[in-house]
Amino acid sequence: MKASPLSDLSAPAKSVLVFGVYLLLLGALLVVAPNVVLGLFGIPPATEVWIRVVGMLVLVLGAYYALAAIAEVRAFMRWTVPIRLCVLLFFAAFVVTGLAPRVLILFGLVDVAGAAWTAWALRRAAAQDL
Repeated sequence: MKASPLSDLSAPAKSVLVFGVYLLLLGALLVVAPNVVLGLFGIPPATEVWIRVVGMLVLVLGAYYALAAIAEVRAFMRWTVPIRLCVLLFFAAFVVTGLAPRVLILFGLVDVAGAAWTAWALRRAAAQDL
């Protein structure tokens, strides 16, 4: 039996692919059923189109992550680490200034966890290449 092509991915690529799939799922939910997602986190329902626009943008980002992972674009993987860490800083600033509910921090923590996994996998891969 032939192994899945995804089983040949490097550890950094797998971390970025998993994050990409998370973004694809979140984006799809925000496009199709945004108020279900918002309700799960105690955020009031949205009636304007903005949340679906955000969902579409998250879908696009998820596609970039997944495609970069499958193509083993190591530079992209490195770039994502500091950028994903910044997400928590922005979300925390939104919460501190009263622009967003505290639950938004949870989404930032997902980004931090994904960035940490990717950073660890990149360091480990670099050490093995030596």
